Amino acid sequence: MTSFFVALGTLLNRMSDGHSISTQHGVWIQLLETLLARYPADACTLMIADRGSLRPIAALGLPDDVYGRHYRLSDHPRLAAIVDHPDVCRFDPDCALPDPFDGLLDDKLTEVHDCMGVALSDAGQLIGVLTLDALTPGQFDPIDKQELRAAAKMLAGALRLTQRLEQTGSASHDAFDKSQLSPTEVHWRSPAMRRLDEAVKLVAPTDMTVLLHGETGVGKERIVRRLHMLSAQRDHRLVRVNCAALPEHLIESELFGHRRGAFSGAIKDHRGYFAVADKSTLMLDEIGELPLSLQPKLLRVIQEGEIQPLGSERPQRVDVRIIAVTNRDLAAEVEAGRFREDLYHRLSAFPLQVPALRDRRDDILLLAGSFLEENRIRLKLSNLRLDPDAEAALQGWHWPGNVRELEHTLSRAALRALGETFTEDPVNPRPRRAVSITRLHLDLPETSANPLDDLLPSNEDELIPRAWVALREATDHFQRRYIYRALASHGDNWAATARALSTDNGNLHRLGKRLGLK
Repeated sequence: MTSFFVALGTLLNRMSDGHSISTQHGVWIQLLETLLARYPADACTLMIADRGSLRPIAALGLPDDVYGRHYRLSDHPRLAAIVDHPDVCRFDPDCALPDPFDGLLDDKLTEVHDCMGVALSDAGQLIGVLTLDALTPGQFDPIDKQELRAAAKMLAGALRLTQRLEQTGSASHDAFDKSQLSPTEVHWRSPAMRRLDEAVKLVAPTDMTVLLHGETGVGKERIVRRLHMLSAQRDHRLVRVNCAALPEHLIESELFGHRRGAFSGAIKDHRGYFAVADKSTLMLDEIGELPLSLQPKLLRVIQEGEIQPLGSERPQRVDVRIIAVTNRDLAAEVEAGRFREDLYHRLSAFPLQVPALRDRRDDILLLAGSFLEENRIRLKLSNLRLDPDAEAALQGWHWPGNVRELEHTLSRAALRALGETFTEDPVNPRPRRAVSITRLHLDLPETSANPLDDLLPSNEDELIPRAWVALREATDHFQRRYIYRALASHGDNWAATARALSTDNGNLHRLGKRLGLK
């Protein structure tokens, strides 16, 4: 076990330098590799406790989408049994409790036949779980439980120290309790989403108005929920209003309220969304659809912190944190005269851009894991996995519908895969315990290539893509691929790449950061 403790010492040293749990993936993997070098397991996971769920932070012998899955203890009795066990918990080969990793250890969907785990606790508080799984019964007979218990105790201490350092190092640690985080929080792999997450943590505890940009389907509402959960308003209900769905003649009343008799049909007083959101967060979705005639009134509310319901002679103070959301380029809308410039600047006190899924491919399998787990529960399966060809198809498609398209694609694929696995017994048809999704089930176009891929052709004369896209998108895509290739040919040396491209090193770094290459 010497190598295990050496790896653990490396981890502790890195944590003292301010590294977080999510950035320690390589070291956690090293710890598991040292365990598997000693213990004959086919799969191993290190999971962290997260409000009634367990979330893998390191795994061996399992597909990458496992990192996107949150294992609720209420849905996984074997994990719950490990958590409740005071010592190393080993299950009998004929244990009826389903294993959370049944069907994930190989492409034959083989069930786990030897399983053991140990809860990681610190001062009586659950920190996480260490699991070992094997396909062969009796494979764990030689394991020294006392030795495994000692290793687990060290792991629990390392996890706890990491959590404390994260809380201490957070700019907002005095403003919120991390136990309030959503159990469906995703720890992103892509640099673009990690930067966004850091910006969210920075602005959430403040009272600054946030303008959230992003294409349709990128997951903007998830970011709004996270902003709210990390804010001082988290104990109050997040209030959502879709500006595009409000009838134009009722928008003012819906937002600011009215008094009885203020207009024909106003038979009683009505509280508007701003009044409902007092002391809380108000999400103004599709803010770009707000009519020009109403924009000055919204601007006044933001500036003065007061609303005046229709038919009322007195203004009413409100304390509302505004998060405006749009899939439009509001700066372009201002230029076109469709959006007020002063309101735009008020709303964009802290702008955030949610990147398109095609620009953060490292997150595709994370998201897929989350959707697979949702469908597994919905379809009452022991497990739902992706074949390697399906993984490749997911990562090869350019996802014009973004995260929403990925979610719907996997839901349809899960149903198709399930339909092919029923037994032939017409009286009592039953699906197999685990189901595998193939490329055919996904039903993605065979020409997965993004039309933008043709913008960097092998034949320099062929500069016309198969399908036209926005000029900015095409330019960004071209620059991203061009710089990526130049970096690869210069050993990821940014200074050498800048010289090769005859550009300033600082400018190249800034461009690379904007394009998600850093």
